[in-house]
Amino acid sequence: MSRTEKVEFTNMCMICNGGKVVVIDRKKKDWSGVTFPGGHVELGESFTDAVIREIQEETGLKISSPQLCGIKDWYENGCRYVVLFYKTTHFEGELVSSEEGKVWWEEIDNLPNLNLSLDMKDMIKARYPHLAKPENKEQLNALLRGAPPPLG
Repeated sequence: MSRTEKVEFTNMCMICNGGKVVVIDRKKKDWSGVTFPGGHVELGESFTDAVIREIQEETGLKISSPQLCGIKDWYENGCRYVVLFYKTTHFEGELVSSEEGKVWWEEIDNLPNLNLSLDMKDMIKARYPHLAKPENKEQLNALLRGAPPPLG
């Protein structure tokens, strides 16, 4: 049995500034909705360099010190897909939308009310399934603001 497989690495980054985060409303028809900016890791590129580059391409912001805070993976059509989730509060520059979609600063508390892309919904459900329920909106918002996840 072979221990190698085809893998596609991507990233997303939650850029935080007080009670707001940068979001992008993706234009792609096969992956539309509001999500955190990010993209693909190029061949030979480090994961950290990739997230810094993708954020600058999609938002105009130059981030630094991105911290890996989660991983999502799945296997589909003979390929493993891996999404590396990052978070940072270190950035400079001004937001500029790109061909990928419109970007803006959004209140963390309002995220659950947006037309979130499938990956954003899945990220919340996969890591904190009990928080994805409407009655737990306050706990979800606290988590998105950086509070430790509730036990249980």
